[in-house]
Amino acid sequence: MFKTILLAVDMNDMPESGHVADAAVHMAECTGARLHIINVIPGSGMAMVGSYLGAEQANAIKHEAAQRLEAWATKAIPTGLLDGLHVTQGTIYHEIIKAAQDVAADAIVVGAHRPALRDYLVGPNAARVVRHAPQSVIVIR
Repeated sequence: MFKTILLAVDMNDMPESGHVADAAVHMAECTGARLHIINVIPGSGMAMVGSYLGAEQANAIKHEAAQRLEAWATKAIPTGLLDGLHVTQGTIYHEIIKAAQDVAADAIVVGAHRPALRDYLVGPNAARVVRHAPQSVIVIR
């Protein structure tokens, strides 16, 4: 059914992302798909903040995130399923959709936090991915 699945994880919320990864691994194993995993570092939001941090600090943050993602994936993803690790920075939902297109993903797997009043059915980023991605999107709670 699926050949390539993009799994979006939040390295700052691994207990939550862990069960989302379990679901993506199960899907990949059942369908014979390969997994790409993305972790998006939120953008600084304001140009003033980004210019204060500088390119060197931004690269250090991205490098640390890539190391953490690789260490986690080595433990969490069975050998032979993983096709790529991706760490990007920017608007979370936009980066997930862009990465899915870049790797030609058939499906995107995202997690959704328990709903708060402001985002009642799914989290704001998951909801935007669902609304805007041309691929199938599986939301795991």
